[in-house]
Amino acid sequence: MRVALLLLLTACVAAHADEAISPDRPDFTNGPDVMAAGRFQVEASGAWQRDGRTRLRSTPVLWRLGIGHDLELRLDSDGALRQRGPDASGRGDLGVGFKWQMQDGDESKPGLGWLFEMKTPTGSGPFKGHGLRPALSFLAQWELPADLSLGTMAGLVTDRNDADQRYTAAVLSTSLGIPLGEKLHGFAEIAGQQLASARNGGKVVTAGTGLAWQLTDDAQLDTAVFRGLNRSTPDWAWTVGLSLRF
Repeated sequence: MRVALLLLLTACVAAHADEAISPDRPDFTNGPDVMAAGRFQVEASGAWQRDGRTRLRSTPVLWRLGIGHDLELRLDSDGALRQRGPDASGRGDLGVGFKWQMQDGDESKPGLGWLFEMKTPTGSGPFKGHGLRPALSFLAQWELPADLSLGTMAGLVTDRNDADQRYTAAVLSTSLGIPLGEKLHGFAEIAGQQLASARNGGKVVTAGTGLAWQLTDDAQLDTAVFRGLNRSTPDWAWTVGLSLRF
């Protein structure tokens, strides 16, 4: 009996040790994994964007709280923003939402989930959006041979254009996770961050790549760079972030 209990305890400890932090950054594509119940995670970063002579820097942050076996609450913002050419500064809108993981993934089946988000007009200056903007995305991730992984995200978002007319845009992205070592991973991604008509902002499409370094089971440092693939997309974007789980 004592031997059985010892083996069970050892298995539980090993299983817990294998549950490394899994942030929804630095790529654009969100994964279906959710926070364990009672666990809290903050994903903070600095971001820089260049489009012609315009420069923009921001401090995006995402807070995630596990509230059940397969559900998490989310709160996010672009933080403090400063733009040059034309000059402007302010804070980003606050977004609230939840993620539901409907299926755990393994080598035989993909992980599946849904992500609901609602942007609120709580920002300041030119960075304040128009009204409430809901978004719903379907998330899937496959475990591939050689420890590769493939994630996809497809969804719809409702927003308002400069004429205050409501429109619906699509979101579609694919990201390939690439192991580069025991604690180091990379990714390559193609992302349609917004697929809309020209009068509603056009198509925002990027190609991205980056690295994530697992410092501990509860901490990750990452960086990524994104290249705009058309005229509606900023030329370049770069981010550096730190994610901590509690």
